[in-house]
Amino acid sequence: MALAGVRRRGKGWQAYYRDPSGRERTKMFARQKDASDWRAERVLAMRLGSWLDPRRSHVRLRNFADGWLDGRTDLRATTRSKYRRLLDHHILPALGDAFLDQLDATTVRAWHMALRGRLPPTSSDAYRLLRAIFNTAIYDGVVASSPCRVKGGGTDHAAERPVATIAEVNGAVAVTAPRHRTVVLLAAWCSLRRGEIAGLQRRDVDELHSQIHVRRSITVTSEGKVIVGPPKTPTGVRDVQIPPHVLVQLVLHLRNFVDPEPTAPLFTGVDGAPLTPRSVDRVWERARRAIGRSDLTLHDLRHSGQTWASGTGATTAELMHRAGHKTPAAGLRYQQASQERDRALAPRLSVLASEADAGRVDDVPLASAVSAKPRGLFADFGPNGLWAADSDTKKTLIDQLLNWQPQRDSNPCLHLERVVS
Repeated sequence: MALAGVRRRGKGWQAYYRDPSGRERTKMFARQKDASDWRAERVLAMRLGSWLDPRRSHVRLRNFADGWLDGRTDLRATTRSKYRRLLDHHILPALGDAFLDQLDATTVRAWHMALRGRLPPTSSDAYRLLRAIFNTAIYDGVVASSPCRVKGGGTDHAAERPVATIAEVNGAVAVTAPRHRTVVLLAAWCSLRRGEIAGLQRRDVDELHSQIHVRRSITVTSEGKVIVGPPKTPTGVRDVQIPPHVLVQLVLHLRNFVDPEPTAPLFTGVDGAPLTPRSVDRVWERARRAIGRSDLTLHDLRHSGQTWASGTGATTAELMHRAGHKTPAAGLRYQQASQERDRALAPRLSVLASEADAGRVDDVPLASAVSAKPRGLFADFGPNGLWAADSDTKKTLIDQLLNWQPQRDSNPCLHLERVVS
């Protein structure tokens, strides 16, 4: 029998060919030309090595997507939960019954436009997920091309997030309970994510070198499961220099609210239970309502802190290092961001705070410190830290801080000498 051809069958024409396994494939057409074209396309595909088994591509999207997600063992639990939610609520209800080899660009475009009209940010996430699934199908030889051809379909079009002022952050800190004030400070001045804040432990605070070691993050899946793991990206594992005026409050926080064990959580509720990302959000929710900025999310504090740092002259690489950002050029840029530059950047942030507070010492919760004195200087302050000091004490403290140089070496003897003095 011939390898391929066209033959008359009843009132139509049957095209046929033998696939690489030797199995005969056939399809009926009303016109001989259509049958010839179909047969020629299949023969050419086999010669070029691009032929696809129609049995594999004739599978419903929901079945292929479920298998795709089950096979992605590299995903974080929160990412897997997000993908499952997008599939179940936004992709499969509309497209799940379609076969991979029959889903076309027009259908996908109509689905995306309808979803974007209702949920713009979600539409971008869902489109990127669908595109990733089809890219895998192409790589595996299941389909020849992807129907995901919506220009800009995976691009987020969210509005620019607001930036908090330093005065607003100071006001938010002032109205926050003493045991949680440092949550706001670390989000704004150290650019920490909420999960990174919740994951901090006593051992992560290096008072000697004024650093926060970001080593873990707490996340909560959509099902409510709490997961402790590494930060969001590999670049999220970092050492962040603490601005001196934040170190003041952090030292007091360690003394008054954190258990002595190295693994003790840095932030707990009044019941002693460690804060979760959701409880961190609740801390900020109360503070932002009190200052009349309900539009500001906790993540906006991180964005605000990066904006302030940029104003001090920080380079893009230094900002990426401080925030733990990842981009396609992250490898090169992170090599340029040294710890010494971060150490120089942190005091500039306190200078920025002091300039905003100039002339209003009595009214400013953080005072106008531009350098941080080790713990001996703060022995007389209670849980409220600088907030508990009167005007004269604050001014004296500022004078002492201005005349003290932060520790810049790792010699513990020199550090101890300064503390004792």
